[in-house]
Amino acid sequence: MSFDNIELARWLGHSVGEFDVRTVAIAVICKTPVPGQSKTRLSPPLQPEECAALSACFIRDVTRTIGQLAGRGDVTGYALYTPEGSEAALRALLPEGFVLIPQAGGDFSARLVRSFEALLQAGHGGVIVVNADSPTLPLLILRAAVGAVRRGDNVVLGPAHDGGYTLIGLSKTHPRLFEDIPWSTSEVYRLTLDRAHEIGLPVVNVPAWYDVDDQASLRMLEDELAGRPPAFAVTAGADAPSTRQFLRERQAAQPRNN
Repeated sequence: MSFDNIELARWLGHSVGEFDVRTVAIAVICKTPVPGQSKTRLSPPLQPEECAALSACFIRDVTRTIGQLAGRGDVTGYALYTPEGSEAALRALLPEGFVLIPQAGGDFSARLVRSFEALLQAGHGGVIVVNADSPTLPLLILRAAVGAVRRGDNVVLGPAHDGGYTLIGLSKTHPRLFEDIPWSTSEVYRLTLDRAHEIGLPVVNVPAWYDVDDQASLRMLEDELAGRPPAFAVTAGADAPSTRQFLRERQAAQPRNN
């Protein structure tokens, strides 16, 4: 058993009574899909309309998994979204009970800080922000993150295969974690660790997963959904039914070579 598997088993082995039982907010940070503005790094091979449709599938599938935890009553699902005015289109993609919160102004770092502040001030015992680019993010990883953020003042990270992270969790705000981070680069996870060490904040890693933002990671997703999971996977991915259906229908529509 790998270190990550041991940690995962240990986190899931705790009973709820051993933690602060205040609710944990799990918030997916997302843009309401629009052709030409969504998942643009996937075009080509996808057309802009397909990129937007796939982005919508990702949001449906990630929030579906979060919704499975929210059904227990100790987790609340949120969508931290942009742009304002797109609420109706986004609401159609979300499970019942999700709360929509528009992203605050400023750069991405400022928006993250303000999102954590707002959700912690709302009374949640911890906040986990999840990207909208990991449609098969496993339920077990989210459960592990919830358990870890309830342990106390730490930063919970889900490393991504590309050097970023799929999720970040806090029970207190720590703006320094988000300062001077070159977002959408392979340095995000490493520099976040540096910031945590600089301010003396313990780091808890949940098992790694991946996000889908280019042609190579799209192939990884297609392979996983075809039964060939990535080598780093320590547990089965979420089923991602919307993404699975979209990719199946797209493949069926492709011209066949004679």
